Amino acid sequence: MKLKPIGANKTELHIDGAHILFSYRTPVAAWIDGEYFKTDKHWSKTTTKHINSWVHLATEKPQSFFDELARGN
Repeated sequence: MKLKPIGANKTELHIDGAHILFSYRTPVAAWIDGEYFKTDKHWSKTTTKHINSWVHLATEKPQSFFDELARGN
């Protein structure tokens, strides 16, 4: 597991081959096996900017997907 700050209130967690984007304390996007995923939940304007600056052509997934991924489930 590796935690990497990549901006103000924006952090990447590398765990089990996945890269998970956190905005503040919330996992909101991921890169898994060469594919990007982003939450379908609307968060703040800033979190939306964090997601859009990190992902390109992402598939939407429910927020629970990212919560479980960050917990290692």
